[in-house]
Amino acid sequence: MDPLPNPAALAARLRNTLVRYHGIADGEWRVAKKTKDATVWRKPSEEFSGYLYKAQGVVEDVANRIVDHIRPGPYRLDWDSLMTSMDILETFEENCCVMRYTTAGQLWNIIAPREFVDFSYTTSYEDGLLSCGISLDYGEVRPNFVRGFNHPCGWFCIPLKDCPNHSLLTGYIQTELRGMLPQSAVDTAMSSTLTNFYSDLKKALKT
Repeated sequence: MDPLPNPAALAARLRNTLVRYHGIADGEWRVAKKTKDATVWRKPSEEFSGYLYKAQGVVEDVANRIVDHIRPGPYRLDWDSLMTSMDILETFEENCCVMRYTTAGQLWNIIAPREFVDFSYTTSYEDGLLSCGISLDYGEVRPNFVRGFNHPCGWFCIPLKDCPNHSLLTGYIQTELRGMLPQSAVDTAMSSTLTNFYSDLKKALKT
């Protein structure tokens, strides 16, 4: 088990990585799935043998409220159908924490429940917010779960200039589910999970 990293240094490195992803040219992405709520693209990840996914859609609300529903906190478990538990293990200054959470089985349980331990950081970005995270090798893996690993991930939430009560939400996700899984099942699950994330989030914000 690794010791906890320096939170300020890890937060800075994580933010820089996500800003770099946010600058990747449109031509490098390939559309993976499109719904009325969001479009999902993907490209080979630089971090592992799977894909870096980009998801984007307009959400009707202000950036602060949207990010409050996404980052670790009381809202996330209420609406995110994939997340089954969440505990904050450590809290640092500067909107940093370490959280442990579990996810439900997917694709008729071809993908069994997973556990993740992530460092999470939320900061301002342009006129909006960036909430980002990365998995840590920290704590004992609980029985009945496979420990997954999130390579640098994050959500940019920027108010639309001509309509400030709507925000453009752009996510970058690269999750290594680990365990014995066919890659095609993982890819199918990721695209559907990301479009469902937008539709579930929109419903939650309207309640």
